Amino acid sequence: MSVGILGTKLGMTQIFDQETGKAIPVTVIQAGPCTITQVKTKETDGYTSVQIGFKEVKEKALTKPELGHLKRASASPLRHLKEYRIQDVSGYELGQTIKADLFNPGEIVDVSGNTIGRGFAGYQKRHNFKRGNMTHGSKNHRLPGSTGAGTTPGRVYPGKKMAGRYGGTKVTIRKLQVVEVDSEQNVLLIKGAVPGKPGTLLSIAPANIVGANN
Repeated sequence: MSVGILGTKLGMTQIFDQETGKAIPVTVIQAGPCTITQVKTKETDGYTSVQIGFKEVKEKALTKPELGHLKRASASPLRHLKEYRIQDVSGYELGQTIKADLFNPGEIVDVSGNTIGRGFAGYQKRHNFKRGNMTHGSKNHRLPGSTGAGTTPGRVYPGKKMAGRYGGTKVTIRKLQVVEVDSEQNVLLIKGAVPGKPGTLLSIAPANIVGANN
């Protein structure tokens, strides 16, 4: 895995391919700037990785241990920290700034973030179940119906699809294409949709073809 970047989702729009004239749906992401807050090596931590920080906040928003950790890298108070495991950390140093120009147009990336939370949802919305009859005297419209067997086993098996909390979970969308990079404003245009609503924290990293988790 290579070092990625943190950013926030700004929204979606479309651009047009100058060659074919086709509309391309893209997500606009404010990517960085991020500061390298820690470089881990096998000698000091047992493995190699790079930790980056994103989004400046006031000092009172962080604890003293967090401020002390950031002070080592001479970094300003940062809200979000993210660690990326890499093989070689020789090209990175504390306090180094990572911007959107880390990526190039046409590059394939993986984008991780939390999906939109939908609260407590029922069977039809959460699992796309079919509703009951609306006529012929039926009183079972959006009810669950039977949820388990009788005497044996006499209980409901764990994991059964039922009503419950829907959304608000971490999701990684893999193999998305970077369409444009604005290095001046640190903005990325990525083809397709990514998790979350505008303002959601996102992690953008070069795609791992093998399928390792980000």
